[in-house]
Amino acid sequence: MNEDLRVVFESRNRQSCADRALVLESLRIPHQLMDDGGSCVLIVPAPFSAQAVNELRLYDDENPPVLKKTPLRVEYHDAVPGLAGYVLVVCLVAGMAGYSYFQTNWFVAGRVDGELIRQGEFWRLFTALTLHADVKHLLSNLVFGVFFGLFAGRLLGSGVAWLAIVLAAATGNGINTLLLESSHRSIGASTAVFAALGLVAGYVWFRRLMSQDRWSNRYGPLVGGLALLMYTGTGGPNTDVGAHLLGFVCGFGAGYILSREGDVAANLRTQLITGGLALGLIFFSWAIALSV
Repeated sequence: MNEDLRVVFESRNRQSCADRALVLESLRIPHQLMDDGGSCVLIVPAPFSAQAVNELRLYDDENPPVLKKTPLRVEYHDAVPGLAGYVLVVCLVAGMAGYSYFQTNWFVAGRVDGELIRQGEFWRLFTALTLHADVKHLLSNLVFGVFFGLFAGRLLGSGVAWLAIVLAAATGNGINTLLLESSHRSIGASTAVFAALGLVAGYVWFRRLMSQDRWSNRYGPLVGGLALLMYTGTGGPNTDVGAHLLGFVCGFGAGYILSREGDVAANLRTQLITGGLALGLIFFSWAIALSV
């Protein structure tokens, strides 16, 4: 090779040099790849340097470097207050309903009743979420509620998450009631449980908290949420599948709305206010139900 040599490419990445050496090879441009262990260079005879530089520039234009997307940083929050509130409210209502406190049949006063809701007793959409038919029903909703509520609270904070869950679940109850006959009756926190599942799936998907490059990752939260809904929310002769599905759908919608609000969980004052509203909705709904 001619001693008058010119460097046309230099990099610490040997593969980059090797790729460009193949380009020069395909064009039959004399070249040499030199590697000192720390970096490598491509050199060509001076008469070929202009052509080599131009061809390598064209190669770079056609093969821009693939930039890795910086994953979104997820800030997790304290989910314990929300979980404690959920367990306390559900167990407290179960105990008071079981002993008929205030000499009232809590199940009659607070259950979803299609006819009465159509007449304006909308508080039943909330009170029914805290009633359970038996201990097995109660324990099932406690376990799954804590499980899904943990993820929702970690992502959104206890207050925001549980206000969204309560509102989504009540909305799901309302839509389900309107779609069924007026004789429809139901109780249970399962609608809220699946609202929590939908909330997590929707928020994770719309915030793109998982890699969006592959379809399996892009649709993972939605598919996973629907799979859990099918596995845990459609069994048993007394299962209100419509309420479970609509709870999930409304929760998913709430996840979309919250994903558009940025980091709604960052403000402690917001968490306290929303948490208070979630408890207040349940408390005042029962206050109305027990006073009617």
